[in-house]
Amino acid sequence: MTEPSLWLIRHGTTDWSASGRHTGRTDVALNDSGIADAQRLRGRLEGVTFTRVQSSPLARASETCRLAGFGDVAEVDGDLVEWDYGDEEGLTTPQIRESRPGWSLWADGVTNGETIRQVAARAERIIDQVVGNAGNVALFAHGHVLRVLTARWLGLSPDAGRWFALDAGSVSVLGHEHDWRVIRRWNERP
Repeated sequence: MTEPSLWLIRHGTTDWSASGRHTGRTDVALNDSGIADAQRLRGRLEGVTFTRVQSSPLARASETCRLAGFGDVAEVDGDLVEWDYGDEEGLTTPQIRESRPGWSLWADGVTNGETIRQVAARAERIIDQVVGNAGNVALFAHGHVLRVLTARWLGLSPDAGRWFALDAGSVSVLGHEHDWRVIRRWNERP
C-alpha cells in the first residue's frame, strides 16, 4: 500500500500572527494579507489531488481552506486546533519574558493551558488517522500544532518542533523515502 503524503498548510496571516502574538484558541480572522496568502495557496495547490482534506475549526484555518478551494470537501478536525496557550494567549514572547526571563514555549510550556504532551497526543491522533491511506492528505491548521505533528511524524520528541519554523500561508509536505518518514518540502510560500 502506498503511504500518504501529508500536506501541511498553515493559515494565512492575521493581525496577531503579524505582530508575534501567541494565537491559540482566540478565533482571529485573516487580515487582508492573509486573504491574499490563501488565494496564492489556491494556485499552489491547484492540480494536486487530495484523498482527504482536514481543517482546524478556527476561522483563520477554515477560511484559508475555503479560499484555497477546498472548503466544500474539508472535514473539520478539532485535533488540528492550535496549542492552548492559557495565560500566555495574546502575548508576544518578549512580553512573556518580562515576568518569565528566558521563557521558551518548547522548554517551559504555558500556564493554565495545554502541555506539549497534550498537543503531541492530538498530533499523534491525526497521524494515526491518515497512516494507511493512499495519496495526499491536506491539513489546514496552525504553526505550533503542525510543528509538533512534524516532530512526531519523524519520530522525534514533541519539543523538536522548535526547529521547524513555519510562516503564515506556507505549504510543507511530509512523506516517505524507502522505509523512512521524511520532510519532502518545507515552508514554501507561493
